[in-house]
Amino acid sequence: MRPRTLDEFVGQEQLLAPGMALRESIERGKVSSMLFWGPPGSGKTTLALLVANYTEREFVPFSAVTEGVPRVREIIAEAEERLAMHGRGTVLFVDEIHRLNRAQQDAFLPHVERGTVTLIGATTENPSFEINGALLSRTRVFVLRALTAEDLTRVLRAALADRERGLGAQELVVDDDALAVIADEADGDARRALTVLDAAAAHVGARGRITVEVAREALQLRFSHHDKSGEEHYNLLSAYHKSLRGSDPQGALYWMARMIEGGEDPMTIFRRAIAMAAEDVGLADPNALPFSVAARDAYHMLGPPEGYLPLAEMTIYLATAPKSNSAKEALSAALEAARESPAEGVPLHIRNAPTALMKELGYHTGYQYAHDSEDAYLPQEYLPERLRGTVLYEPGRFGFEKEISKRLAWWAELRRKSEGGDASGS
Repeated sequence: MRPRTLDEFVGQEQLLAPGMALRESIERGKVSSMLFWGPPGSGKTTLALLVANYTEREFVPFSAVTEGVPRVREIIAEAEERLAMHGRGTVLFVDEIHRLNRAQQDAFLPHVERGTVTLIGATTENPSFEINGALLSRTRVFVLRALTAEDLTRVLRAALADRERGLGAQELVVDDDALAVIADEADGDARRALTVLDAAAAHVGARGRITVEVAREALQLRFSHHDKSGEEHYNLLSAYHKSLRGSDPQGALYWMARMIEGGEDPMTIFRRAIAMAAEDVGLADPNALPFSVAARDAYHMLGPPEGYLPLAEMTIYLATAPKSNSAKEALSAALEAARESPAEGVPLHIRNAPTALMKELGYHTGYQYAHDSEDAYLPQEYLPERLRGTVLYEPGRFGFEKEISKRLAWWAELRRKSEGGDASGS
């Protein structure tokens, strides 16, 4: 079910929607070396294949886990011969490029600079920390997002309908809630969702019915066959995250230890915890996010086993921190408002006026400088006319957000008095 065209590709609209720069460069056949950073199953390999197909270049995969520099030399020699004899370029796809050390990454530099190959690296880790700066400066980084449940449902339905490459010939009956369970539990990973669907189909046979119970059984079977350590990788991550969110340090420490003992890459745990700090602790404790990032950096410096201590400290800190998802809710509300009103103009009084013409047009007129007030607050409108009065952020009731609530209430009172004074004066 791997997409054969950009139109078949599901998700990553921020990169591949019509008119986006990456899509246009692929369709024109004009691409340079790049890095795809995103979670498992988000489409990194597929996108690299599509780049090669659209640009009529040879696709040569390279595994950073199982292959080394001698194989790189072979690939480069073949690429040079292909270019000289046939005028055909090469896409060198390096999976899990973050697993290469600095010297190994350096081996690609001269060939990328000469254009012998177009390097496409795939990584689940932040390139800023894991990729050599020299190599990073010669590539463009594109961030792929985990697929949504809606995206995965589209993938699953396409597999069920496709008689050539999918399961269409089996004429399965699949309950909507069973599809929803698979899409939700796949954790944004299309490969995982399709494997679970395949296992469920094998269980019920041709013309069988896949129910929620069958789907859940397939999910369990899929775990035991997938995880390199034999552990339920995604279940363990979910248990860890939910223990942190639920303020249970005992549970969070246990699931953390289970993942370490099972051979999980600690960076995977840190990535989930950092996301949790922003999503579930948020502004109730603004120190949670920098604390988590510092713990990850400490692990980078120390390595195992000493590095497990900052991991444990971070886990305890996040589990016992006050919780708030107000920032997440505010982001969702702000994005929705931006989508619904994408063309609202910036109010004149908060526009910059660097030229005489702009001043004549009223730019910056009426703007009040907050620091002119002893309270460093002067009531004025910052939203476009259409959105005035819209509340996007509402603070939670715990931790630091109690102080934020007090400030917002105080500013609201100053604004109310100011408006009342204006009314009496008129």
